[in-house]
Amino acid sequence: MPKFVELWVYLSASPLFGLTATLMVYVAAQAAYTRLGQAPWANPVLWTVVILASGLLATGVPYPSYFAGAQFIHFLLGPAVVALGWPLWLRREELRQRWGRLLLAALAGGVAAGGSALLLAWAFGLPPEVTLSLAPKSVTAPVAMGIAEQVGGIPALAAVFSVITGLVGALCGKYLFAVLRIPTDSAGWAARGFALGTASHGIGAARAMQVNADAGAYAGLALGLQVVLASLLIPLAFRLFH
Repeated sequence: MPKFVELWVYLSASPLFGLTATLMVYVAAQAAYTRLGQAPWANPVLWTVVILASGLLATGVPYPSYFAGAQFIHFLLGPAVVALGWPLWLRREELRQRWGRLLLAALAGGVAAGGSALLLAWAFGLPPEVTLSLAPKSVTAPVAMGIAEQVGGIPALAAVFSVITGLVGALCGKYLFAVLRIPTDSAGWAARGFALGTASHGIGAARAMQVNADAGAYAGLALGLQVVLASLLIPLAFRLFH
């Protein structure tokens, strides 16, 4: 037992600890996700976060020590988002035909996502800084942190709200679409993907990509549109109405 403790202390201090732990947990979660028929509640991102967070708390490993290795995966988020542009390039002709409707849909979805969060925060009497941190909840976490900082919110809290929003969308999207009776033809998959990308950013887009190519392409488009629109309009609205 003492040797195991010594080994754990040594590994946890290594820069590769975070990278190795993240990869091992995610591979196991992905295998379970596949074996369970890709059930939404078995989302590998969700369970990777839960298992890693529980492990760090149980062992007392500080987050900076973990992130010293996990930052390599964090760096790859940029190229991964850029890679979402390839499915869009393959569908460039239909996007040219629909660009006006897609832009209006993205604007309406972004206003609904941010506006509903602000109204709920106001209704429950949340502190102003928490309310402002909720505004960019449907934008990918790094961008949400930057927007929150500009409007007077708390960047770390904005990141938490963004991740939770993405996970909720990935978990509930399938059931919500079934209730709304959105079809599973080409147009239906495009609508499903666009909705997931609008409301649940990168995590929703990843889920859409796993299910259907058309859904994944439109989810990536919605993700990009929300980043641009939210970065421009949320700070502008704050300056106008503050």
